[in-house]
Amino acid sequence: MNSILTIAIIVLYAYTLVTTISVLLLENRNPAKSLSWVLMLLFLPVIGLLFYLVFGQNLRKQKIISRKTYRASTAYSTHEKEVENTDFLDENSSNLVRLLYKNSDANIFPNNKIDILSDGKSTFDAMFTAIRNAKSHIHIEFFIFGNDKISNRLRVLLIRKARQGVRVRMIYDYWGSFFLSHFYLQSLRDAGVYLHPFLPFRLRFGRSKINYRNHRKLLIVDGEIGFTGGLNVADRYIFGNSLGRWRDTFVRFEGSVVHGLQQLFLTDWYFVERKLITDKKYYPTPALFGNNQVQIVNSGPDTEWEAIMQGISSAIMSATKYIYIHTPYFIPNDVINNCLQMAAMSGVDVRLMIPTHSDSRLSDYCTSSYLGHVLEAGVRVFRYKKGFLHSKAIVIDTNISIVGSANLDERSFNQNFEANAFIYDTDTAQHLKELFERDMKNSDEISLVMWNNRNRRQKLKESFARLFSPLM
Repeated sequence: MNSILTIAIIVLYAYTLVTTISVLLLENRNPAKSLSWVLMLLFLPVIGLLFYLVFGQNLRKQKIISRKTYRASTAYSTHEKEVENTDFLDENSSNLVRLLYKNSDANIFPNNKIDILSDGKSTFDAMFTAIRNAKSHIHIEFFIFGNDKISNRLRVLLIRKARQGVRVRMIYDYWGSFFLSHFYLQSLRDAGVYLHPFLPFRLRFGRSKINYRNHRKLLIVDGEIGFTGGLNVADRYIFGNSLGRWRDTFVRFEGSVVHGLQQLFLTDWYFVERKLITDKKYYPTPALFGNNQVQIVNSGPDTEWEAIMQGISSAIMSATKYIYIHTPYFIPNDVINNCLQMAAMSGVDVRLMIPTHSDSRLSDYCTSSYLGHVLEAGVRVFRYKKGFLHSKAIVIDTNISIVGSANLDERSFNQNFEANAFIYDTDTAQHLKELFERDMKNSDEISLVMWNNRNRRQKLKESFARLFSPLM
């Protein structure tokens, strides 16, 4: 009897393994990634299969959130500019605008007020002021709501507004905000806040979506003021932690681009509540501000294309003067890596800033493994030492700025739901450039000579960590 059971288990496992490998091959992924998964499945049978079921499945073709749903949620946003009319932009920017419209339906919104916020205090002050003054609705969505002082200040404020009759909708990522207490969540619900987790964990063999997280950071107040960027709701951005104070970049918008943020939030709201909201009141007629244009670009496992990655690589290749990049995790795919190297070798001033230490030792080692070739190509690399650099901001030449939630890594390009603002504005580009130059004063530059003199043990750690880069 035992031998029959053993044979049955082996046959069942072999069938599952063969089926999984067949599905993997039929997806026609990058050959190197496919081969890595096949080898893991063959040589680490049980562990490899578990890893694949959790981390390896490709949901891009499943369309978790359909484009039809996204377009339906945009029905009453009538203030975006026709993408075909790009006479107001130079050729490089026009090409980028058309690409982002094609790969993610990213309309272009003109005449906005744009405020760059570069520290936790100014960001939370601006967000809390907007929330206090809300009259109609508050839509808020973050990857992490920390169960700490700043998040409880937000909780109290949202409860107060809900009791005043303001409609408050809140989305939190189930795993990113895993440590939120029952009291925190229930007190919001009891006050009338409409609250939903994004992709809560459900134990479904072969269908787990635990690896796909909502990393977006959005706040929209009355359809008139919007925020996005890289910061989460947590004390570390003001008070610091073992890494020091976290340095991040956020953007406050007024004007037509707030409609783009609203569209994205309401699309996510449809996903968590299955209720499509298209009421015109959520898209009030915007005021006119400066001579600028903005696209709100979303990407994730629900989109057909790697929209943000394509946009960043296209913007890099359009550069003629300079490219300044903030990123906490530099674990680029081949496309981004090659674009940076080619830009630097063609004479563009490419500067990359990363933290001295991040919140993941494995990520630090993995990031380090990618620095050699970019240094050889002429990229200047800086390690920020005044706390933890968590900012995700890129400025290119004098007119293109990219600020949002996406890191330069495989997880942001393929596995997380992300949102980035692509801003076409000289004042914003100049401001971000000045902030980067200010941060350089609190950084150490890495030279190629220093890099080549690393000890062998360090190099081995980095090379080993790089094997995990597709999962990071």
